Amino acid sequence: MKALWLSKRDVESLEIPMTEVMDAVEEGFRLNGLDQSELPAKIGVHPRKDCFIHAMPCWMGGEVDAVGIKWAAGYPPNQAKGLPYINGVWCMNDPETGMIKSVMDANWMTAWRTGAASGVCARHLASPGSEVVAMIGLGVQARTNLAALKEVLPGIREVRIHDVFPEQAKRFQEDMAPLFPKAPLVIEDKAESAVKGADVVVTCTPIVEHPRRFVMREWMKEDVLCIAVDYDSAFREEVMKGDAFVCDNRNQYLWTQEQGVYFQDGYPLEAEIYADMGEICAGKAAPVRKGLRGAVLMGIASHDVMTGRLIYRKALEKNAGTWVEL
Repeated sequence: MKALWLSKRDVESLEIPMTEVMDAVEEGFRLNGLDQSELPAKIGVHPRKDCFIHAMPCWMGGEVDAVGIKWAAGYPPNQAKGLPYINGVWCMNDPETGMIKSVMDANWMTAWRTGAASGVCARHLASPGSEVVAMIGLGVQARTNLAALKEVLPGIREVRIHDVFPEQAKRFQEDMAPLFPKAPLVIEDKAESAVKGADVVVTCTPIVEHPRRFVMREWMKEDVLCIAVDYDSAFREEVMKGDAFVCDNRNQYLWTQEQGVYFQDGYPLEAEIYADMGEICAGKAAPVRKGLRGAVLMGIASHDVMTGRLIYRKALEKNAGTWVEL
């Protein structure tokens, strides 16, 4: 039996546009909302302080009928070592036989599907006239998040960026500026000045067990969408308890909260969840575009299945990757 191995270079060579990843992620959200998927909460081990390795299986039903599992690690100390914060692999199985069809790099997948999820969130929760975006934490995730926001918010006129490492902010500014020829990327020394007056605020800081939660509600205006890509590491709890709180998946959020590590000390409880993104994309809950909207996007395995399926199809079309004996 053979399976298709796709390295990071193979995946990048496919040049899949963000819009296609966003559409795939949104379709996954919709199937989740229609209960046409099997999406258990991610389980994991923690070999070092603030570090995790998660197993993320998922089956997407309906017309998609695709299944796979990601083994992904998140190590905040890697940044100081010049290594990626997130890395992993994704395995695709044949849902009919269970046989392995493909094993691929999950670094590109994780970065792009995470950004795509924020883009889909903004499609439904951001004001269409949003002009100012703030990005806090400027690693790989921030790059794909900003690329996705560009696709859904054409009126962006300014991007404010902040990171505790000044050199990282400068690299981000240099690398991302070409995407915004008419919207300057402004480096802010403080998170407060970055988020003040912003229409959309996205935090992509490292996920840690004992968060600082340094982004304050009083810094922001009344109408703002706040997207946390970093669990509860950056936004104060009152930010998430505004006019509407949304998570990417209700079951995973509540399961994670029940473990007693994340989303403690005032973060929304079950009764305070307006909807999850599956319910919104399936039309079961209406979009909310005014007031303080908080969104926790933990990253769910349906994103990986939908993005991995897209990558696999593109690879077959372009004859990319290497077939290996198992």
